[in-house]
Amino acid sequence: MHKGRAKLLQGNEAIALGALAAGCNFFAGYPITPASEITEFMSRELPIRGHPFLQMEDEIASLGACIGASLAGRKAMTATSGPGFSLMQENLGYACITEVPVVVVDVMRAGPSTGMPTHSSQGDVQQARWGTHGDHPAIVLCPATVLECFELTVTAFNHAERFRTPVILLADEMTAHTREKVALPEPGEIEVIDRRRPTVPPDWYVPYKTDGSLIPRLADLGEGYRYHVTGLVHDERGFPTERLEEVQAFSTRLFAKISRNFPYLEQVKAFRIEDAEILVIAYGCTARAARAAVRIGRERGLKIGLLQILSIWPFPRRSVEAALEGKRAVLVPELNMGQVRREVLRVNNGRTQIVSLTKMDGSMIAPDEILARLRELK
Repeated sequence: MHKGRAKLLQGNEAIALGALAAGCNFFAGYPITPASEITEFMSRELPIRGHPFLQMEDEIASLGACIGASLAGRKAMTATSGPGFSLMQENLGYACITEVPVVVVDVMRAGPSTGMPTHSSQGDVQQARWGTHGDHPAIVLCPATVLECFELTVTAFNHAERFRTPVILLADEMTAHTREKVALPEPGEIEVIDRRRPTVPPDWYVPYKTDGSLIPRLADLGEGYRYHVTGLVHDERGFPTERLEEVQAFSTRLFAKISRNFPYLEQVKAFRIEDAEILVIAYGCTARAARAAVRIGRERGLKIGLLQILSIWPFPRRSVEAALEGKRAVLVPELNMGQVRREVLRVNNGRTQIVSLTKMDGSMIAPDEILARLRELK
């Protein structure tokens, strides 16, 4: 595909194409709605390109296979929905502590448990941040359009490679199943980041020793660099440790390599917020409805604007703080009971009125519903 040449794509197809554009050359997964199209697409396209595709026995094994493939030098991805994402949490924690780059796509559906398999929801937002036990950093991206499905998948791979960490792409069912005509960028227009490999001889290699970036250089297993991988807290050589100074240093570095890059990781889109008196903060499919509501409201003389969040975690605090300044009220529409509203309230710190519009029946929040709620704030 060439820039300017539009093609009809589903969100899930755009995610798969984004993965391939980013260099994904390994996929392991287990079919589950509403993410099945990603698995189907990769099962067809990866073997054509000479790369492995594995259908595993469950989601636990799927992420385990991806972690192993990544350690061996592959760019790996898996895709699932809420029930499968729950099963992946232990291995997600393992990827965090071993600092293994991998991309996990969670196409959200209503829950808990089996829930409503083909109905939209945004109920996995807090799970994506805190689902695996223990303190750990998280990078979570959330698209609202088919083009963003492509772009943020590329970004997810680049973040995983740059920061040596698992990255979660959180898409709702509506976004994943939306079809749009989009023109994707050409390969030369896409930034693709590959992992930082060691530059020292194998005998000198210390796997978790870092420079000023705080990000260890990852050697691919099988290339002569021998090292130990464990889910236990480990020292610079990868072996378990309970020495207080080493444990504290490890935990601090794990967070610092992400926190010191917050400005780089924050990603939002602003729509007509400069003179807005009332602000809508939204993400995923709800941001599409909110954008339409802002456009219609502006035509009717309402001074409203939209801040769309694309990087949910780390939460884009600075962008939200700036957008809150001078607003009479803020509306946060969500297909859950207010999971991002909690974060907006924390950042707001009493600046202005924060209200929510929630829905949990599996249907979309419509632009008219957002406008009706906004009129109540006048």
